[in-house]
Amino acid sequence: MADIALQLIKEFNLKPFQVHNVIKLIDEGNTIPFIARYRKEVTGELNDQVLRELYDRLVYLRNLENRRNEVIRLIEEQGKLTDDIKAAVEKAVTLQEIEDIYRPFKPKRRTRATIAREKGLEPLAEILLAQKVTKGDLEAIVLPFVNAEKGVNTIEDALNGAMDIIAEGISDNAEYRKVIRDIFTREGSIATKAKKEEDSVYRMYYDFREPVAKIAKHRILAIDRGEKEDFIQVKIEVPEEKIINWLKGRVITNPASITSKYVEMAAEDSYKRLISPSIENEVRNELTQAAHEQAIKVFAENLRNLLMQSPVKGKVVLGLDPAYRTGCKLAVVDETGKVLDTAVIYPTPPQCKIEESKKVVIKFIEQYNVDIISIGNGTASRESEIFIADLLKEVDRDVCYAVVSEAGASVYSASKLGAEEFPEFDVALRSAVSIARRLQDPLAELVKIDPKAIGVGQYQHDINQKRLDEALRGVVEDCVNKVGVDLNTASPSLLSYISGISTAIAKNIVEYREANGKFKDRKELLKVKKLGEKTFEQCAGFLRIPDAKNVLDNTSVHPESYESALKLLEITGYTLDDVKNRRLGNLKEEVKQRGIENLAAEIGTGIPTLRDIIDELLKPGRDPRDELPKPIFLKEVMSIEDLRPGMILTGTVRNVADFGAFVDIGVHQDGLVHISELSDRFVRNPMDVVSVGDIVKVRVLDVDVKRNRISLSMKNNS
Repeated sequence: MADIALQLIKEFNLKPFQVHNVIKLIDEGNTIPFIARYRKEVTGELNDQVLRELYDRLVYLRNLENRRNEVIRLIEEQGKLTDDIKAAVEKAVTLQEIEDIYRPFKPKRRTRATIAREKGLEPLAEILLAQKVTKGDLEAIVLPFVNAEKGVNTIEDALNGAMDIIAEGISDNAEYRKVIRDIFTREGSIATKAKKEEDSVYRMYYDFREPVAKIAKHRILAIDRGEKEDFIQVKIEVPEEKIINWLKGRVITNPASITSKYVEMAAEDSYKRLISPSIENEVRNELTQAAHEQAIKVFAENLRNLLMQSPVKGKVVLGLDPAYRTGCKLAVVDETGKVLDTAVIYPTPPQCKIEESKKVVIKFIEQYNVDIISIGNGTASRESEIFIADLLKEVDRDVCYAVVSEAGASVYSASKLGAEEFPEFDVALRSAVSIARRLQDPLAELVKIDPKAIGVGQYQHDINQKRLDEALRGVVEDCVNKVGVDLNTASPSLLSYISGISTAIAKNIVEYREANGKFKDRKELLKVKKLGEKTFEQCAGFLRIPDAKNVLDNTSVHPESYESALKLLEITGYTLDDVKNRRLGNLKEEVKQRGIENLAAEIGTGIPTLRDIIDELLKPGRDPRDELPKPIFLKEVMSIEDLRPGMILTGTVRNVADFGAFVDIGVHQDGLVHISELSDRFVRNPMDVVSVGDIVKVRVLDVDVKRNRISLSMKNNS
């Protein structure tokens, strides 16, 4: 464990106490959100993202240690463990190095070499490899190994079998493999060729070459998919002659020997038949894994920014799920997300019942005082937007609309969760409710959907699904806990992301709420079935009770710090009533005058925790998302045909990829801001400049109406 901690300290450039404390907290069963929020003193204020990376690396290193011990045991059981082999295994820093060392001892399927050993040719292989014979007749050496009963009919058969054994031995040499793998990585190039003449999205890879060391990770994913779909063939090109000559130089110890030419032949065969295909697979797998990790990071960051978009609070929203033949589904939800009414209208082709549809929408607007219309951006969205923009001209009330991503709405509406929430609605009406609610509170609504179905990733179906699920769940967990949830209104799906709360406990909380009415304070959580002290410790600070008697129950102040909060108020001359009525105007000044270090010492708490308590007392029930830009609301519609190069527009970032960002500028086709157009300065990673949900100014560079493509720039748009 000490070695793992030291490695983490070095890799993450952290202080020893931070790493040791984080490992201890994780091993004690604490969740990442809890550690990040409520154990700042012992972690040195590490944030949730660093903690997750530290956790992932800890798991890898522990797996590495387990495999290291297992390999030593397996070799020892064979009676072949030497001090040198043990030292090499103990010195290995990657799983690949350990597997390379274990390779010669690993049980193999029957290879040409094992067949040759069965024929008794291993002693001959040792003679050839020793290269001690410089004179005499080679045939005289080989002839004793010719045995028709064992299938060795000729001298040539014996030599070929012996060379197969030598070739496998060379291939199993960990040192040789490491050097050759380094050459593949440093000097190799990914080369692709077309396998089909037909045009496809992979046409840029029909004749493509790029160094392994420099190739962009999103290109690896594209190449892998093109190969899988049989459009291209892929190879790593390397300086083969250089590698073979190097290999021969390692195994030829006596060029004057009459056996050295057979060792040379075995070395060349070993490289071409065994080492090269194997190393190429390993390098390509490493490239793919690195590309997967990068894609997961991009997906996770996009998801984080999508979930943390600013909610539209206190507004009645009319959700519209567009469609053609089956009609557009409507759902009106009140300020709390409660469904007030639903309907189906047919303003789009083939029915085009525009006037009839207008009456229904206007009636809803007037009857329920609708503030905003939320339109899904799927099929028939364009026609629906035109219909709504035209209709709003006839309405006296100040109503606007927003086009929202409906990614995942159909998944939710057809899910078991959707059916449980709205058993009386058909699938399409559930989608309309989801489209309305995701404008009101993106986080609360989107947690009901499998994160992979939300559509903010690259090549998400090609990625290791287990790793993707783990990473995305971690992001949702971090976002939900950062915002906090209302204990008396949260759905089971939202509660299940709260620190320490399992799916079963989330259901128990809702069942308790339904049976006993609203929770009056946080301590009441301990009456919930299967929710014990440890779970309470992990979850309590993230659950809010807006109308609780104790205002601290509506803050992120943890119950374990209530006493500290009360001491702070007492010292500074305030009360809980002052917190509730927001009468703490001079609290920050009081703290400044007394000195936060002195106050923390007097109260008996850490400085980071005290800072958090002060922030929460000043803004009880605050939502960190409220400070972010609101969605763009519209009243008029624009089309791609209206765009002209040079136009300056405001848009919303919908997705970020390695090569740039897709921005919704309200014409139903996202424009691409290429990485080279994101900023006046050099941009290495688009996420350094933009995030999903950002409101940005863009300049139209080019419009291709026929191919439905828009090129945008964010340079010099001020």
